[in-house]
Amino acid sequence: QARRMFEGEMASLEAILKTRTIKVPKPIKVIDLPGGSTLFVMEHLEMRGLNRHSAKLGTQLADLHLHNQQLGEKLKKEESTVGKGQGQMEVQFVDQFGFHTVTCCGYLPQVNDWQNDWVTFFAKQRIQPQMDMIEKNSGDREARELWAQLQLKIPSLFCDLEIVPALLHGDLWGGNVAEDDSGPIIFDPASFYGHSEYELAIAGMFGGFSSSFYSAYHSKIPKAAGFEKRLKLYQLFHYMNHWNHFGTGYRGSSLNIMRNLIK
Repeated sequence: QARRMFEGEMASLEAILKTRTIKVPKPIKVIDLPGGSTLFVMEHLEMRGLNRHSAKLGTQLADLHLHNQQLGEKLKKEESTVGKGQGQMEVQFVDQFGFHTVTCCGYLPQVNDWQNDWVTFFAKQRIQPQMDMIEKNSGDREARELWAQLQLKIPSLFCDLEIVPALLHGDLWGGNVAEDDSGPIIFDPASFYGHSEYELAIAGMFGGFSSSFYSAYHSKIPKAAGFEKRLKLYQLFHYMNHWNHFGTGYRGSSLNIMRNLIK
């Protein structure tokens, strides 16, 4: 398990690093130790709690989320003028949702197979595996029935929304952000290419992000119509993931979100 987790984290850090948008610790190597343990070596950074650089985090996170879209726009321009295309680019434009390797949110692996459609990706590869696990562990009939109804409703939350795949940190709660004198630092990612709004779900669940963070972020990526409802949908994933990690204390929140979204 540990090697898979660390390899996913290493690939995530490498992907974020290549965008040159936001500081992360540089990954060095995953090492197998005698006795079956695994070690992940990365750059040591002197960090402190996020404080002074909250707004800068919002700006740089938006830059991370816009990076792939801007690559795509640059590519179009170059193809029409020089016929140069992706050849010389260090980071390739990604036009699908997913990631090239498994990443773990907590210790649970995420299904990152590539999909052309975000709604399909999120329903089948984020919520469904969590629901399957709940079913297997507790056979929760109410959860299953609510999810059956919610699945039909999900497409209506994405009307008239064009979603360009954005590289996400994937697990951006207050415990995974910090700062040093130069600015914000993010770490412990579970990256994939997805909808930028997804990133803000867990950030809003456990606090730790000031209004200056949100203002700076939304000045670059304004809220689209229906944002609040989709945020709840994305929080559902994290509540279910916590249910599967830590037990039924998160059942009530998970079911409440489903009930509210079905209304």
